[in-house]
Amino acid sequence: MKWTNPLALFRRKERESEDTVRTVVSNLLYEHLKKKEQPNRQYKGNAVKTTKYTPWSFLIVNLWEQFHRVANIYFLGIVILNFIPVMNAFHPGVAIIPLCVILALTAIKDAWEDIRRFQTDRKLNNLPCLIYSRKTKSFEEKHWKDLHVGDFVKVLSNEVIPADILLLHTSDPNGVCHIETANLDGETNLKQRKVVPGFFNPNSPFEPRHFRGAVVCEKPNSDLNHFKGYIEKDDQNKTGFGVESLLLRGSTARNTDESAGIVVYAGHETKSMLNNSGPRYKRSKLERMMNSDVILCVLLLFGLCLVGAIGHSIWLETFQSIPQYFIPDNNGQYTSSILAGFYMFFTMIILLQVLIPISLYVSIELVKMGQVFFITQDIDLYDEKQDTRIQCRSFNITEDLGQIQYVFSDKTGTLTENKMVFRRCSVRGTEFSHAENAVRLAVLSETESEEEFILFQQQHKASPLFPDDQTESRRQSTRANVSRSRVTVTKPSDRAFSSPLETDVAPDQKLQQVLRGASLAEDESGYYLDFFLALAICNTVVVSKAPAHRRKAEERPSNSKKQMTNDLPDVFSGEDMTNICTDQGVVTPNPGQTQKTQLGCLVHYESQSPDEAALVHAAKAYGFTLAERTPDQVAVRLPSGQMLSFQVLDILAFDAKRKRMSVLVRHPHSREIVMYTKGADSAIMDLLEQPLLEKQVKCNTQQQLDQYARDGLRTLCFAKRILSQKEYEDWSKKRQEAISAIDQREQLLMDTTVFLETKFTLLGATGIEDRLQENVPETIQALREAGIQVWVLTGDKPETAVNIAYSCKLLDHRDLLFTLNAHNKAMCNSTLNNHLEEVKRYGPPERSEEIGLVIDGRTLGLVMDEDLRSKFVELCKHCRSVLCCRVTPLQKSEVVKLVRDKLGVMTLSIGDGANDVNMIRAADVGVGISGQEGMQAVMASDFAISRFKHLSKLLLVHGHWCYNRLSNMIVYFFYKNLAYVNLLFCYQFFCGFSGTAMIDHWIMIFFNLFFTSAPPIMFGIMDKTLSAETLLCMPVLYKSGQHSEGYKRRTFWIAMLDAFYQSLVCFFIPYWTYQGSDIDIFTFGTPINTASFFTITLHLAIEIQSWTVVHWVIMLGSVLVYFIMTLVFSALCVSCNPPANPYWIMQQQMNDPVFYLVCILTVAVALLPRYIVHALRGTNAESLHLWARKVDRLAPPERQQWIREWKSLWHPSVSGQTGRPTPPLSSDPISLEPDSPFSDRRL
Repeated sequence: MKWTNPLALFRRKERESEDTVRTVVSNLLYEHLKKKEQPNRQYKGNAVKTTKYTPWSFLIVNLWEQFHRVANIYFLGIVILNFIPVMNAFHPGVAIIPLCVILALTAIKDAWEDIRRFQTDRKLNNLPCLIYSRKTKSFEEKHWKDLHVGDFVKVLSNEVIPADILLLHTSDPNGVCHIETANLDGETNLKQRKVVPGFFNPNSPFEPRHFRGAVVCEKPNSDLNHFKGYIEKDDQNKTGFGVESLLLRGSTARNTDESAGIVVYAGHETKSMLNNSGPRYKRSKLERMMNSDVILCVLLLFGLCLVGAIGHSIWLETFQSIPQYFIPDNNGQYTSSILAGFYMFFTMIILLQVLIPISLYVSIELVKMGQVFFITQDIDLYDEKQDTRIQCRSFNITEDLGQIQYVFSDKTGTLTENKMVFRRCSVRGTEFSHAENAVRLAVLSETESEEEFILFQQQHKASPLFPDDQTESRRQSTRANVSRSRVTVTKPSDRAFSSPLETDVAPDQKLQQVLRGASLAEDESGYYLDFFLALAICNTVVVSKAPAHRRKAEERPSNSKKQMTNDLPDVFSGEDMTNICTDQGVVTPNPGQTQKTQLGCLVHYESQSPDEAALVHAAKAYGFTLAERTPDQVAVRLPSGQMLSFQVLDILAFDAKRKRMSVLVRHPHSREIVMYTKGADSAIMDLLEQPLLEKQVKCNTQQQLDQYARDGLRTLCFAKRILSQKEYEDWSKKRQEAISAIDQREQLLMDTTVFLETKFTLLGATGIEDRLQENVPETIQALREAGIQVWVLTGDKPETAVNIAYSCKLLDHRDLLFTLNAHNKAMCNSTLNNHLEEVKRYGPPERSEEIGLVIDGRTLGLVMDEDLRSKFVELCKHCRSVLCCRVTPLQKSEVVKLVRDKLGVMTLSIGDGANDVNMIRAADVGVGISGQEGMQAVMASDFAISRFKHLSKLLLVHGHWCYNRLSNMIVYFFYKNLAYVNLLFCYQFFCGFSGTAMIDHWIMIFFNLFFTSAPPIMFGIMDKTLSAETLLCMPVLYKSGQHSEGYKRRTFWIAMLDAFYQSLVCFFIPYWTYQGSDIDIFTFGTPINTASFFTITLHLAIEIQSWTVVHWVIMLGSVLVYFIMTLVFSALCVSCNPPANPYWIMQQQMNDPVFYLVCILTVAVALLPRYIVHALRGTNAESLHLWARKVDRLAPPERQQWIREWKSLWHPSVSGQTGRPTPPLSSDPISLEPDSPFSDRRL
């Protein structure tokens, strides 16, 4: 009876609080109960099911989903109408074939995808795991699918964690567990998780059956970085915990023999599964335009049917008496002319249904799959260093890549390498330039690429993108051009932020002299000690003892802690500090300490931030080596070889709002409570104490920070505060209350953090360099020549961002640079008005080529007000570049949405970090860079690349190709369907609008399914208007896609008129030829059908820009398929369509010379206007695209000469002007006429 009352209490609490929190109790007490009586029964199990169907429900569910598409419902209605005798146009069985084929193809694709999901689910659900059993009092091996919320699980080293587990035990003597979250966010660095406070007991084994209490936590959500809750024990005491105690499903346990805990989320409620939202779906701009034209086709169809209905009624009225071939109904009554016309309306819909392109949607899907395949196989978009290729995560917006007008880019890690290099520092207002380090970096930069190639050779096998022999030849070719580096690389590294450029720092000689004489007894020299201690411990860097690979499970960790001395003599003895400290150890001149020092320094750093890694390595270069970090202590080895072991009291993590982080430690020597803080200067300087000396230090440091920023360095300030024991105890009590809270927990934690972070003493500042990626200036220049506006949104200081903007050619020194920096709305409004007045002198926005804008985050928040948005957007329209500094992730997305909605333009966002996810999702096209900050940006993107330079080819080449191919294919589809349908409509004028067809119904079905289906798909996948080399050399060609010149309403109607003309020719030339003869209806229809087939096929041949073997095979194959199938059908179909039948008609026609003459004459007359227009346009039209096509056909040396001459006179700008000088293509010497106008028209 003792266990029943807690269960009743639990159920009551469950009803009261389930809406806001989740309460989990141990399942061990209730193992013998049925599942429906267990306390955690309402929570989902750990088995996952991502399939959409079952073998029994597949047919029904799949058809239900497919008939959610309007096109399928339309054609289903057509099929139903054809089963009504008074309305049917041909045999009902024939009418259902096209729909069945489309449904079957889609169902096969869906079934194949679902089978793959089922296989993945089954493999995952049957993975083994260790679950505690009360009966055996031990952990038993079971499957993942057997796991439930409330179970206790043990995880061994290198095992994947099966569910979201609250950590209660670990074999590590410090109570921590290291995990790798690469499967979740792509970050390969190790992260520490610690046991819930009060539950770690290193001296006794973990016994889950002794667990008492209830776990109260937040309801399941997708936030990987936040988790809150508390454990309520029997005595009503609450112990709070956060995300630092949660092991996430899908992550991997590393360097920890075993860990155990209780499951709080399982299966589909785990954070990793909630983040798995499936494939992204976006509707492209071209698809939206196409849908509107489909509606026009529907209206056109209704118009044709209405003409047919009225014509049929009028035709019936012309009979003075009822003809004998009219059939009465069952009552002997004849249908009235009006009712017959009503029926004929629906009959005509059945007959002319092909006008609505049912196969167009399926063809577009196939074309986009083909386009994605060729994009991913592009060798120029393959990064050999990272062994990664481009990823296309959204298949349905490839054509949007060819219509981008605005690019919004992050800076750090996107434009720059995200390899942070320590360059300079300032301590207490004294600046140390590190000239020796600058020389080292200059040497190392020249050899870095060679060394990274060597590392790549050691770590990677041949990429699957290339055959082995091709890869080997590429490697040998590269080796021939690479000289041996002067930097020795001893071991390969699979860790981020670990290249020699980042880890090796040459100490400043002046600073070394100061440190040699430093002593704790001197106040000023003590600041130098505090500065380097802050560099070493004010971070979240994890110290790893595995030098090359993650440690295996059988490698037991040492159970004895290092004895840290608290007896600290003179910290800086007179020993030589010019040691060389690398990842492999510290070489010290003291032979008695060599082994101990080397063992202690055999450490590797796992950092989530490149800034932190750079600072830790900088401190290490001066002998302040971060040796060990646990949740409760952090150890630093001093230059003398002595250890300082600080007790960690709390860590106030970095957040974007505070822009700083702090660590509270107890000093081992003075026993003082010290808070070390680092952050942006704007987040530190205003919180300093203000004595006279501090004001001078602050002034000097600020001047040095500004100089660092002008040099393009990333800056950080370091400060400290000493707390009394009472101050800390009072604050700690409030902190624990905030940690244990469920409601408003984040705000309470923020309040306690801000309360403590005041009255700082400034220690110093650092300048870190983040170098530009390869070819970033050239890429930005090419994008701007293509008419794309480039904005940079960064969290850096304006001075740093502006310096980088000049370096990457986003800004030019000749530009007029506006700066928006206002403290209130009124000032912001006034500044906007002044700038708008000034830009009006430069003319309309398309002529404002030399204006740049810089705006900070505070002012950006002001201009986002509804009253100022329009003015801000108007000002930005006049600027060729906009630089937004000090912006938050939320502000990034707001800027993208503002420009996209206000200007109605196509936008692209590109970034590499988690802070760019909102911006990437807000844009029409999101591009993630798989850099060193994990994969969160990649997982949120539509396309993923490894380097910023790949963006130019992705847009200028593949974007141009995809847009032109798909737009031309869609126009061709509309043309093809109308050209064929109009043949049937023309015949209605000669058959009393009776819905009769002169072509056999089976041949009509075959025409769209087999005869003319493959060529347009091939056209949409493989056609090239221009080569990749020409498109990259002439970025201005990209503007045609921005203006939607490939697919406009005018283009649509021109294609419709051309189809109407060709169909008239294809009908009336055979009609006039056979007029007065006694041929039957199908003999008359055969030459019409054949001439129409060749006209439609050769029309596509005229549009194809680049012929390959595949083109010839598909085109000739379609012709062969047409004749083979029609001949076979004519030979086998004896009574397919009674009373008439097409038996042997095709054979008879092919024996008649008139048939060939009619077909040749008809095709020639039908295609003559289009051919003449193409010929005249290619000869006389001054189009840049046509000129580029002529250049494209030249030999490579001659082509490069023409392009160089053209570029020498064409001065690129970001304006919308399209008039540029065009060189004549002749054998005469090159002479360019600057005033030669031409329009940037589509081919």
